[in-house]
Amino acid sequence: MRWLSCVVVLLALLGFPGCAAPEQSEPSETGSFVRAEWKNTEFHAEVAQSGNGAQIDVSSASQGYVGVSAQSEKRLKVKVGQGETVYVYDLPGDGTPQFFPLQCGDGLYKIQVMQNTTESKYIELFAVETQVNLEDEFQPFLHANQIVWYTQESKCVSLANQLGEQAFSETDAVARIYEYIKENIVYDYDKAAGDVTGYVPDPDQTLSSGKGICFDYASLAAAMLRSQGIPAKVITGYVSDGAVYHAWNMIYLKESGWITVEIKAPANEWERIDLTFAANGADETTIGDGTDYVDRYVY
Repeated sequence: MRWLSCVVVLLALLGFPGCAAPEQSEPSETGSFVRAEWKNTEFHAEVAQSGNGAQIDVSSASQGYVGVSAQSEKRLKVKVGQGETVYVYDLPGDGTPQFFPLQCGDGLYKIQVMQNTTESKYIELFAVETQVNLEDEFQPFLHANQIVWYTQESKCVSLANQLGEQAFSETDAVARIYEYIKENIVYDYDKAAGDVTGYVPDPDQTLSSGKGICFDYASLAAAMLRSQGIPAKVITGYVSDGAVYHAWNMIYLKESGWITVEIKAPANEWERIDLTFAANGADETTIGDGTDYVDRYVY
């Protein structure tokens, strides 16, 4: 982190906002950044609506997510839709609750549990419609969900806490997390060459193995940032004029400041960060040339 500390101090001396250096001459182990209160992601079985072996909990909808649980020997999927926008997820049939973001904002949602019949065909097993009024637009991107899963006991959260405790601002916390992932996670070419259909990232596994594909980079970054109260989206879509399918992050900061020497995040706006590109450079097998981003799905 020596390089990052030098950059933070240099930017502070140059007068950039959000990069204040400590007053003492010696580096401090504790910064002034204070992470937001922890946000739980919970399944409330006692209020969940149920039918045909499925349960749908919409009691936390205002916080940007719904919980779904089901038991079945057949393959299951969950559809979360608002109007013509529909997200489809896999659902385990062992009754383990899964959590899904309400990323389309306020409005009427339909949550469906679908059961496989033959080949790629599914029928509706159970469904619930609910009118969602979010506490604020950031809620879906401040809670854990199936694509960005973590708990207070997660290794990635413990690491994010350590990095956050050393930070002097919100932007500095992002910079430290960004730099750690950039320097410690390498691209997993073997995984990328295999069949990743239906693949769901595991931030702790990515951290432990020290490698991952673009989806892993984005999920790990989002988990660490959200645990510090910093809104972070995982976005999948296309880059390099539609030539490469890819995943990256968008973050939202209340202050302006430098995340890296190349990226300065504006205040109160979403800013793109691409950790796969940062860690691996321009590579056609991973992220093309890192240009012409086209969003497809947001988690």
